Amino acid sequence: MPSHWYTVQSKPRQENLARQNLDRQGFTTYLPLITQRKRRRNQWTQVTEPLFPRYLFIHVDPSQQSLAPVRSTLGVSQLVRFGQLLRPVPDAVIDYLRAMETADTGAREDHSPRYQPGDRVEILEGPFAGLSGVYQMQDSDHRALLLVELLGRSNPVTVELDALSA
Repeated sequence: MPSHWYTVQSKPRQENLARQNLDRQGFTTYLPLITQRKRRRNQWTQVTEPLFPRYLFIHVDPSQQSLAPVRSTLGVSQLVRFGQLLRPVPDAVIDYLRAMETADTGAREDHSPRYQPGDRVEILEGPFAGLSGVYQMQDSDHRALLLVELLGRSNPVTVELDALSA
């Protein structure tokens, strides 16, 4: 029986711990990561975190290496099963996930726009702080055009992208 990729469910926020302990036991693991902008403590930062929270992959040939230790590994909750059967993840899926990673960080970069036209956003900073508006478009690299309800009518307002929250 050839080696296959299988899905492991970790305990909450323990994906890295599970990966390290499985690696230490001689298993080949893969934890896909994503880097994206998130608002933390009132400012935007780049955050690298698991692409699939609570899940990682393990490459093993069950006829050559026992999967019994996986369940009792620190940080692991269980192997993902369908009924009683372990179903392998196709190699093409893992190859695709790896192809999306950047060489320098080993993580997938999230380049999707933060907001789409029509999204309702909250203005967090500046003269319009506390108001909400409807996102229209990105005006430049750092600014956005919104429609904000002022004095009974919608007015176009340009604000810093970092001053917005969905």
